[in-house]
Amino acid sequence: MAEAELAGADDRTIRFKRLRFVPASPARLSYRVEEGDRPDLAAYRTIGDPEQYWRLCDANLVLRPADLTARPGRRILVPGPGG
Repeated sequence: MAEAELAGADDRTIRFKRLRFVPASPARLSYRVEEGDRPDLAAYRTIGDPEQYWRLCDANLVLRPADLTARPGRRILVPGPGG
């Protein structure tokens, strides 16, 4: 994420992260969350890379990764290549 700075009225510098807009991710597949699933496991099983869990979060408009797999049986969307 891009960082930014803002000069405060008292000459303090306030550093913050810029807002990240989630691009539309066309989902081509879905995945049923299993008991004990975690976001990294779901990403490994669907995308092949556990560090790509954020792509599943983006495709499902989930802000907290843990919410992605909190309900066993839920179907989550899986983005296609490059999505």
